Amino acid sequence: MPLRTPLSGPGVWLGKDIANSPRWVKTLPAGGAAELAAAVAAVNRRGLDWKDIRRADFPLPTLAPFLADVTDELENGCGIVKITGMTVANHDEDDLRRLYFGIGTHVGTPVFQNRTGELMRAIRDEGAHVGRTYGQIEGKGTSGGTFLSSYARTLTNGGLRYHTDRTDVVGLLCVRQAMAGGISKLGSTPAIHNAILERRPDLLDELFKPFWRSRLGEESTDPATVYALPIFGLRDGKFTSHYSLTFIEAAEMVPGVPKLTSAQRQAIDMLMSVAEEVSFSMTLEPGDLQLINSHVTYHGRTPFEDDFNAGKSRMLLRLWLSMANSRPLPDDHAVLWRDVRAGAVRGGIAQDAR
Repeated sequence: MPLRTPLSGPGVWLGKDIANSPRWVKTLPAGGAAELAAAVAAVNRRGLDWKDIRRADFPLPTLAPFLADVTDELENGCGIVKITGMTVANHDEDDLRRLYFGIGTHVGTPVFQNRTGELMRAIRDEGAHVGRTYGQIEGKGTSGGTFLSSYARTLTNGGLRYHTDRTDVVGLLCVRQAMAGGISKLGSTPAIHNAILERRPDLLDELFKPFWRSRLGEESTDPATVYALPIFGLRDGKFTSHYSLTFIEAAEMVPGVPKLTSAQRQAIDMLMSVAEEVSFSMTLEPGDLQLINSHVTYHGRTPFEDDFNAGKSRMLLRLWLSMANSRPLPDDHAVLWRDVRAGAVRGGIAQDAR
């Protein structure tokens, strides 16, 4: 059994401690909103679509130090940031996308979120068709119903279990909030690691071993496209976790893929239980931008209920960002990230995957 030691640093936090900490909440500096509006106006004058914006097209001279502090906090600090002070009500959706994508180019490099080449995804309830559109397995869900892919579940009004996305940083800009629910849940994965180490080091070892996952939804229409990857990894003292129980469950349904062992099931159960213990909940308000480092943070959400007549229909705009200051990853993570070098443009969904 490898000698495992507790992880340390500002990325190891408990929800009860950080929930009211000012460290991760950063308010847009005075004049920041005007600078963003001017940058949007400049790209509009040039007729640029949001997805064609590059950093040089979206100058933010006075906001640059603020955003540099954000990127440092994400990688070397607590791993989560909420930026407040932006106004979304006075922008139409096209201009919001230009504003958000422009900010994204200053924080990192946007990468594709699915096999159809989306760089920005509106996260909202898309209705009953999501499984047919974004991946499902018939007769394998609860009580023999439809099993939805992870990607499809994101686009319902249901809750989302703790998970990570395949990117260094996930950005969520709140445009509208639901009438009820849709509460964001965040947990430190190094803190989860430490709690499991203290209670069940044997189960911690299981999480450093490969688990089979399916590429159904984001990358493939076929659940049989599978790969093996540990849930936890370490390289050069830097921790990473990539986890979605839905991808693991989908792989288990594929003929020939080994079933989870008793120890693996116990490890997942403990992981989920501890994640709930150490996490905290928060509600994003319109104009809030949440940025989370996927390597050190799990995120989830509670179910929500929309009221379209009252203008209370939840919509977030999501970016996946590859970070220039990112950590190195273990060699076996190349199956998912393609390039495991620190600072490499990596993650996202390869566009030749089917």
